[in-house]
Amino acid sequence: MTRSARIQRTTAETQVELELNLDGIGESQAATGVGFLDHMLALLAKHAAMDLIVKAAGDLEVDQHHTVEDVGICLGQAVREALGDKEGISRYGHFALPMEEALVTSAVDLGGRAYFVCEAELPTPKIGDFDSQLVAEFWQAFSANALCNLHIVVHYGRNSHHIAEGIFKATARALRMAVSLDQRIEGVPSTKGKL
Repeated sequence: MTRSARIQRTTAETQVELELNLDGIGESQAATGVGFLDHMLALLAKHAAMDLIVKAAGDLEVDQHHTVEDVGICLGQAVREALGDKEGISRYGHFALPMEEALVTSAVDLGGRAYFVCEAELPTPKIGDFDSQLVAEFWQAFSANALCNLHIVVHYGRNSHHIAEGIFKATARALRMAVSLDQRIEGVPSTKGKL
């Protein structure tokens, strides 16, 4: 059984179509109108070993915020939908990832409750024409809609591009671990009996 989802979101600010296959091979197609986001989504898909297609049209004449946030919302919803009842998943994932001079740790719990912590300082306000603050906004939106705990810590780093890339790659690897199936687990990995 393929764990997949298709999400469509239309607002007065954006239109997003997203397809996700949790059991993919890391293939991606991203066309959001935000070049840096497309680059990050390709990294995310590759390192999470998920197949991802994203098409978005947003009010980029205002800024990139709505587009980036809404793609994060849709990705979170897709992960939640694709996981179904979460039977047999590992649930938890974590990864410490070096990216040149930067070191990033990401930890996730797919336990059904949203909580987001991001201890990350990006030293420049922009990465090209991308607003650096939107890295955290993306993952906040993801966490709220995937209903997961997500903690991201940047231990150190000097280059904003490297830090952002480290955040996406580390979180991709943490998600890859968390969604993986554990043959030893019957039902859901919780003493509550439900996630």
